[in-house]
Amino acid sequence: MVAGETDEQLAERLATAAGAILLDLRLRGDLEGRALGQAGDQVANAMLCRELRATRPGDALLSEEEKDSSERCAERRVWIVDPLDGTREYGEGRDDWAVHVALAIDGVASVGAVALPGLGVTLTSGKPLPLRSANQPLRMLVSRTRPAAEAVFVAGKLDAELVAMGSAGAKAMAVVRGEADIYLHTGGQYEWDNCAPVAVAQAAGMHVSRVDGTPLRYNNSNPYLPDLLICRKELAAQVLRLAADYRAA
Repeated sequence: MVAGETDEQLAERLATAAGAILLDLRLRGDLEGRALGQAGDQVANAMLCRELRATRPGDALLSEEEKDSSERCAERRVWIVDPLDGTREYGEGRDDWAVHVALAIDGVASVGAVALPGLGVTLTSGKPLPLRSANQPLRMLVSRTRPAAEAVFVAGKLDAELVAMGSAGAKAMAVVRGEADIYLHTGGQYEWDNCAPVAVAQAAGMHVSRVDGTPLRYNNSNPYLPDLLICRKELAAQVLRLAADYRAA
């Protein structure tokens, strides 16, 4: 516990600390694959939930690895965490996995930190990165295991290069870091998959929305979120139009 710590500082500290725990666990070498991923989820979640309950006892908490309670929906402030986003990639020894720590206030992703431990960085809404120039050709992120047909369609219309990557957090932060320009996801996620990335992307000046252009809302009784768009603002209108064309076809 750090006296006088802001919400932004807390999110960054906890995401970074959870990432360090996960790296240490993997370096031990006594677990691998699915067993490593399950152990990582458990140990990172235990630390994050313990610290959040100690430092913000008046706030609600929603974690992928904790039993949910509808009581949180009555609260204005809810911490939304994914202790290990990209369990498969983590278990395979890859770098495209993340830790998400976010705070939603009145349903809005207001504070976020996304640790990319394999790259040694944590991106936060409190310290937004400067916007970089667009890639030429444009680069569009898709799942490395199940690229959505809608994203493939939009990329084709934009003559964009498809870039396969693991976790949602890694993909979203690739846009924020200027390594890609568009992350369009229509395969379904949950609030913990994108609340922290959305907060970080918004702070960095990116467009964030549902694929129909409506705002993303958090702390819902059902935490399922069907789709997501994170992209450079100047591309948003065209991407949204193309996504609508695909759905109408």
